Formats: sequence, C-alpha cells, structure tokens
Amino acid sequence: MSAPAASGAARSLPGPIPTVPELDQYQDQPKQAPAGKVGKTGVLEMRFVDRGDKTILRDMYRKTPLLVQQALYWDEALPAMPCVYMISTSGSVLQGDRLFLTIDMEPGSLAHVTTQSATKVHQMDANHASQLQKVTLAENSYLELMPGVTIPHRNARYFARTDVTMDPSATLLFSEIVMPGRKYHRSAQSDTELFVYDLYSTLIKVRRPDGADLFTEKLVIEPQRFPVRYKGIMGEYDVFGNVILLTPKENADEILEQVVPGLDGKVFSGASRLPNDAGLIFKVLGPESEPVKAKVRDFWALVRKSVLDTTIPPVPLWG
Repeated sequence: MSAPAASGAARSLPGPIPTVPELDQYQDQPKQAPAGKVGKTGVLEMRFVDRGDKTILRDMYRKTPLLVQQALYWDEALPAMPCVYMISTSGSVLQGDRLFLTIDMEPGSLAHVTTQSATKVHQMDANHASQLQKVTLAENSYLELMPGVTIPHRNARYFARTDVTMDPSATLLFSEIVMPGRKYHRSAQSDTELFVYDLYSTLIKVRRPDGADLFTEKLVIEPQRFPVRYKGIMGEYDVFGNVILLTPKENADEILEQVVPGLDGKVFSGASRLPNDAGLIFKVLGPESEPVKAKVRDFWALVRKSVLDTTIPPVPLWG
C-alpha cells in the first residue's frame, strides 16, 4: 500500500527552479494568484522499495495541484512492478505554477510512472510555469518515466529541469512527446494553434552518485522569435518525441543494433549514443501524435526485451 500524504510540520521544497536566461522576460506577476503561492506550488515525492515479491510505493508525499492516489499492478508482463499515475488537480499547468517532482528508486526496485492524460500548458498572459524533477536510481533499479504528450497552448511559457543521479547498474527510460499546440483548435486569432506558444524549454543533467557528470541536454523552442519550419529543426513535421535511455553499455549496444533509423511512412526517427557510455538518445518526428507514440513504443519494447527480457503492455483502451 502507498503511504498517505505527510501531515504535521510543513516540508521544505526540494529547491528553487534554477534561473535560466530564456525566462528573464517572463517574471511579471499574474493578476490572479501570485506565482508559486498556495495552490500553485505542487510537490510530489515518491520512494519505491523492492520488497522481494514486488516493488512497493513505500513513501509518498503530495501537495496540490500534484496528486498520486495509489500504485497499481496492471502490467501483466511485470506483475511485480507498480504503475503510478500522476494527476493534476487543476486540470492543466497554469501561469505561475511551480511544480516539484522527486522519485527515489531503492536497490532492485522497478516502477512505471506516467500521467493520467496529456499535460496541457494553458494560455498565459503573465509569468511562466516551471517544473523541477529530481530522480535518483540506486543499484539495479529500473524506472520508466513516460508521461503523456505535452500540449503548449497559445502564448504558453514552460520550463522543465530534470536532474538524474544514477548508479551504473541502473536503467532509466525517460520520454517526452511534444505537440505543436492545439492543432485543430479554432479561435478568433486563427483556425489552428500550430507553434504559437512563447517558450518550451527543457534541461536534463545526469551524474553518478560520486558526482561525476555524464551529460547535459538542453532544448529551447521559441517559435515567436525563431520560426521552427526550417529544415534541420521541425521542417514539415508537427510532433517530436525525445527519449533518453540511461542503461549499462551492454544494454545500449544491443538496443542500438536493433534500431532502424530513417523514414518509416511519414515518421522519421533515429538513435545515437550518449556521452560517457551513459546510454542512448532516440528522437522521432511525425505529423501527428499517434505515429510518434508508436515509434516510441517500438523503442520501449526494445528496452524491455534487452534490460528485463520481457514485453511491453498492449496499448490501453483509453490510450
């Protein structure tokens, strides 16, 4: 059973969102609730522990607008692995939101963490939204952190930073799929919302427990300032998937041999090695979300087979 939300003395936050240059122009306060105040500072902390017969969500703390109810065991391929859905009680990410996610994987533990639906980053006229994620993986642990698609609405400004500390024997599969906006949404401004958000910025830093840095990847998209339709950026594609696999070198070698890069129908994908034998990075471009999701699932299946010698679950009816 999952532990209930902590009570009693207030917890300190995991740490402030680091300052980045692209957010300098989005520091004005909303006319509604101020940035980072009550109801706009969400905290979710989870610790997974191997109990022998299965992994359990041993400790969990939540603070609205982030919520987790309990761990489920619906994956028939891995019945000992808890599957956890992160929920937003506000329904979307709003201007001024400051979100903090912490996941600790104890030795030998397994977990699949996702979201209950797409992450909608709502239209903004002030400030920005940001999320800080801290993930720690101990020896021989395995985590699939695979949220649903992210949909940045008109004039949205969103920054996410993920700091990963992991043992060389552990595996992390971390994916993000980003939509161009509400592609089929009609408004007074236009018949679509393709690349009309202000900012989408993500940063991931990975290191070993001894502090040795493995790599850093940063992505900054500002469609209003720098059009994305050029070749070498998005070109004719609308949706991109970015998947980072951190795993021992022998797993990465086996998986890379099986990835077929290039154009498959209307979807383009490919994989390459990360620095310092940290693993692989797999990128996908497509016209719609479904074919991009399918390519990510193909890569996910290779990871499951190589690392755990098992399969991925079928596409859920609600997916």
